[in-house]
Amino acid sequence: MKYLSTRGGMRPQPFCDILLEGLAPDGGLTLPETLPKLDADTLESWRGLDYADLAARVLGLFIDDIAPGDLSRMTRAAYAPDVFPRIAPIKPLRPGLALLGLSEGPTLAFKDMAMQFLGQVFEHVLAQRGQTLNILGATSGDTGSAAEYALRGKRGVAVFMLSPHGRMSAFQRAQMYSLQDANIHNIALHGVFDECQDIVKALAGDLDFKSAHRLGAVNSINWARIAAQVVYYVWGWLRATQGPGQPVSFAVPSGNFGNILAGHIAREMGVPIRRLVLATNENNVLEEFFRTGVYRPRAADQTHATSSPSMDISRASNFERFVFDLVDRDPARVRALMEELRATGQFDLSGLRSAFTERYGFVAGVSTHADRLRTIRDIRRETGVLIDPHTADGVKVALEHLEDGVPMLVLETALPAKFAETILEATGEAPDVPAGLRDLDQLPQRVAVMDCDARQVADYVRRHAL
Repeated sequence: MKYLSTRGGMRPQPFCDILLEGLAPDGGLTLPETLPKLDADTLESWRGLDYADLAARVLGLFIDDIAPGDLSRMTRAAYAPDVFPRIAPIKPLRPGLALLGLSEGPTLAFKDMAMQFLGQVFEHVLAQRGQTLNILGATSGDTGSAAEYALRGKRGVAVFMLSPHGRMSAFQRAQMYSLQDANIHNIALHGVFDECQDIVKALAGDLDFKSAHRLGAVNSINWARIAAQVVYYVWGWLRATQGPGQPVSFAVPSGNFGNILAGHIAREMGVPIRRLVLATNENNVLEEFFRTGVYRPRAADQTHATSSPSMDISRASNFERFVFDLVDRDPARVRALMEELRATGQFDLSGLRSAFTERYGFVAGVSTHADRLRTIRDIRRETGVLIDPHTADGVKVALEHLEDGVPMLVLETALPAKFAETILEATGEAPDVPAGLRDLDQLPQRVAVMDCDARQVADYVRRHAL
């Protein structure tokens, strides 16, 4: 299988090459030339597989330049019981509504599901090639810790993770900044997540700098992240159904569009997904697009700091991959839209609105702070299950789109322990923290704080790169 760029300026490349590159050389995002297809017989044959074996089967559809035995060994290591004591359990909430539990990994967030595989595959490919890689990424909360825990101590890899200073929860900061591994570098910038992400894209787009310092990506601009996330949509469908062709809907709290994009890919491959329910917080740029057809990212000073901070994003870096499909995979059209976005701050695809739901299954909704608190309280009172504020956004919007006979799975975003302040406000009680993480805030923290300036970040990377 070969991969191309959404903007058409990259010759087709195999998986291992795009794994190490991240952003395409023309500034676009990589996608398979053609998506693999899953028929009913194949899906039914997978019902008895455990998660590691299913991951090897699904990922093997996207990766043909790694031997199947090596791929299986990596998925076995990534999804081992000592990494995920439970893996993607279904947690019923109400008739027809359940959580898909994606936060059972080492950092208590769904990002672990893909990132643990990335840690394995990066180390394997770099060792085979005798190369090193410097990962440059940005996080609004959970990507950073998941990437760092997956890559800490890995041979040949260093991580430089940008985060918005003061904009994450105390637990998220402690989880990242307490790591003392020599290959982990945290950089907190005076700005918002979108500005951190802009710097990542600017440095990755400087091809001389990227080449000189062997820059790679671990954010969901890296296709490997999306491919690994497709696995849990297949897994969720298999566990919510009893036979072929039965539809399932998924509700996804979304900020950067990577998580729900994986659902779009799974649906395009043939998984019987009825609806992809996109839930935003007050930063509702994506909801506005699916409601109006106009994509209008907001400036940094218009990006709200909310109680679901991992979704405090106004420019979704993965959205371009969906736009590519919307415009019939026409790279010239994508380039024109991205130029229009750069010049005017928006683009208008309202003429394609009928396709959003009819062709691609998307619906969307918004959740506010008051909605989050009420949803957390209601679910706790009704079921005894405590959910984090991002998952609460997903549950709130999911309830608006339930359909008789169609199970709705809400993708759990994180465990409540990561957002103690909001849980305390909602319930009057602080959430339990897993034993191994209770003293995180007492550990020394190591972070470089600087202005939101690409030159300062570049200088730091130059000094510390492998």
